[in-house]
Amino acid sequence: MKPLIGVTTSEMRRGDLATLRRHGEPPQHEMALGLTYMRAVELAGGVPVVLPPLAAGAMATLLTRLDAVCLSGGPDLDPAAYGADDRHVELGPTEPSLDAFELSLVKLALQRGLPILAICRGAQALNVACGGTLHQHIPGHRQTELASEPTHEVEIESRSRLHRIMRTQTAAVNSFHHQAVDQVGEGLRVVAHASDGTIEGIEGDGFTVGVQWHAETLVAHSNLFEALVTAASRTELRVAA
Repeated sequence: MKPLIGVTTSEMRRGDLATLRRHGEPPQHEMALGLTYMRAVELAGGVPVVLPPLAAGAMATLLTRLDAVCLSGGPDLDPAAYGADDRHVELGPTEPSLDAFELSLVKLALQRGLPILAICRGAQALNVACGGTLHQHIPGHRQTELASEPTHEVEIESRSRLHRIMRTQTAAVNSFHHQAVDQVGEGLRVVAHASDGTIEGIEGDGFTVGVQWHAETLVAHSNLFEALVTAASRTELRVAA
C-alpha cells in the first residue's frame, strides 16, 4: 500500500471572501491549501491527506493512521508562540489557535518518530515546536517571479541529510518568506544558508527536514518528496510488523 502523508493547512479565509459560496449560505471560515502540495506527494508515490485543525485527542488518533507529515506554508506564526513580547510592524495576520494546533501536531509527530518534511512556514513551525525562535521580518526575501522560478541559491552543509537528498551543496531555490529561523530549536541543526546568512534549512534526528523555500513548486526539488515517501514507506512497514 502507498503510505499516507498528512499535509497541514494553516491558512484560513474569511467566509465573506469565499467566491464559491452558494447564494444564501452563511459565511464561515474556510481552510485553504495549494494543490501543488497534494500533487508533489502523489507524484512521489504517496497518498496525501489534508489535516484539519482537530482537537488533541482526534489529532493523536489520526496520527496513528499516518506514515509521515508534510508541514505546508502559510501565514506568519504569532510571536507569542515563541515568547516574543514585541510585534514587528511588518508582521502579517496571524491565527494563534491554528498555530497551537500545528505546534501540538509537530510535537506528537516527533514523539511518534514520524518522518516530517516542513516547508516555508512549516520549517518555522518545526523550529518553534522544538523551542526555537524566529526573526519576525527579514526584508528582500519575497520574490515577484513565479514560484516555479528560482531566484537565489542556498549553500547546503555536506554530510547532512538534506545534502544526501539534494545531492548538491548549492541549490537554486525560490523565496516567498519574510520570517525565518533565529535561535534553533532543541534537537535541530542548521544545514542550509542563503548568501546573507539567513537560515534556509534545518533538520533533526530521523527524517526531520525543514526547508525555507517552496520545494513543492520546483520540479528539480521533487527528490525531497520522494525521500519523504521512502521514509514513510519504512514507517508503514515498521507499524505493520
